[in-house]
Amino acid sequence: MNQTQATLDLLKQAQATPDAMLSKAFTQSGTPTSGLTAYDLEAGAKSLFPVLTPLRNSIARVSGKGGIQAAWRAITGINTAMISAGVGQGNRGGVVTTSTKDYTAAYKGIGLEDYVTFEAEYSAEYFADVRAIAARNGLSALMLQEESIILGGNTSLALGTTPTPSTATALIGGTIAADTYNVICVALTYEGFRAASLATGVLNDVTRTNADGSTDNYGGGSAMKSSAASQDTTGSTSTISATVTPVAGAFAYAWYVGTAAAEKLEAITTINSVGLTALAGTGQNASAITADKSQNALVFDGLLTFCSASDSGAYRAVMATGTAGTGTKLTADGVGGIVEIDAALMSFWDNYRLSPDEIWVHSQQQADISTKVLAGNANTAQRFTFNVDQGVIAGGTSVKSYLNRYGMAGAQEIPIKLHPNMPAGTILFVTRTLPYPLSNVSNVLQIRTRRDYYQIEWPLRSRKYEFGVYADEVLQCYAPFAFGIITNIAQ
Repeated sequence: MNQTQATLDLLKQAQATPDAMLSKAFTQSGTPTSGLTAYDLEAGAKSLFPVLTPLRNSIARVSGKGGIQAAWRAITGINTAMISAGVGQGNRGGVVTTSTKDYTAAYKGIGLEDYVTFEAEYSAEYFADVRAIAARNGLSALMLQEESIILGGNTSLALGTTPTPSTATALIGGTIAADTYNVICVALTYEGFRAASLATGVLNDVTRTNADGSTDNYGGGSAMKSSAASQDTTGSTSTISATVTPVAGAFAYAWYVGTAAAEKLEAITTINSVGLTALAGTGQNASAITADKSQNALVFDGLLTFCSASDSGAYRAVMATGTAGTGTKLTADGVGGIVEIDAALMSFWDNYRLSPDEIWVHSQQQADISTKVLAGNANTAQRFTFNVDQGVIAGGTSVKSYLNRYGMAGAQEIPIKLHPNMPAGTILFVTRTLPYPLSNVSNVLQIRTRRDYYQIEWPLRSRKYEFGVYADEVLQCYAPFAFGIITNIAQ
């Protein structure tokens, strides 16, 4: 009875005193993870990353027939000597010559791996299936890398040694001190450009440790560095500019500048020149580039490599060097067209009697093409139609297609498509169909697989689940001459 009375007395005291301990225990906590507070966490993690693979999505996939490579033969010309078809009375006609070519493309395995520890699975229970997420993300990651290989994989085209740059200096406009500086250039493939940065440097010879502890060695996409070009500066406000002869298969250039034996990475450009007003002196040392490691033997050739090879017959145009650090831009023709694109389209018709079906660009060229085509003057043949209703005029313009005037059936509209991985300064022409009767080519481009996507959940060897997503394939291009590039385009 005494304990009951004591309890009642305490309750009366608490009610009479709002700031008592009992009242404080049920105030809202100051942080989301303290006190008696619910945690409003939505089940399932959000996947906030793009999986953009437009080429992979649109290229046919066909099954291979074993072997280590896909092989095919093509008839590339008939009556190549242009023998006249006229015949004399009672005589037979002349004998035509036919040209043929053999093609091969070696299969390559591609794959990526991930893992989930037992503890990660325990802790995610009732929130997310982390093993399923790991498998799904592995497939997405592989598709993204596959897209990159389709666009710019390079197993066959060696860039060699980068040419020696030409240099110049100015006495004003910069903060470079008086000294004698060396300028070294390294040409980069598409893959090399994608992997390079001022912070991490350029990849040369890469040794990768794999999930099973094995190692693979491959080229990181950089040519052998050039010889050093010497440049003297005076005063304390100098600049340094440099140019290099464009390298077939290169889509960017890394520039190392500094005093002898101390040349550091200072810039990476998508044109064959650079203009420097200051030197940071903190980048990768040029001594890290020891050989031509432009080829990656673990992947197959992609479209940019097909177009860069000298024996492919593909169209390749390189913009002029122009002013160092500025380069040469696309040229408006004054009547709604672009000189360089028209030259490419004319070449496709004059040499092969065909028209590309797609023009793939970087966002920089998307903007530049619109600027050039829409540049107004008295001769520009453009008509704009506006809806005059209140509030419906929107700002901004974009050229979505280009009119090819060269073709048997008249003008053909070619869509201009933005590719998420296209290097700046490059335009790619892609042909999907050949206008040749009985060509025996159903897909100008196709992925030929010995084995299409498959997933392996490896046997347990520790307290974690290990996943691998793989494919074994090669990109076949039956008509490389139906593709083309324009490179070294300045913004």
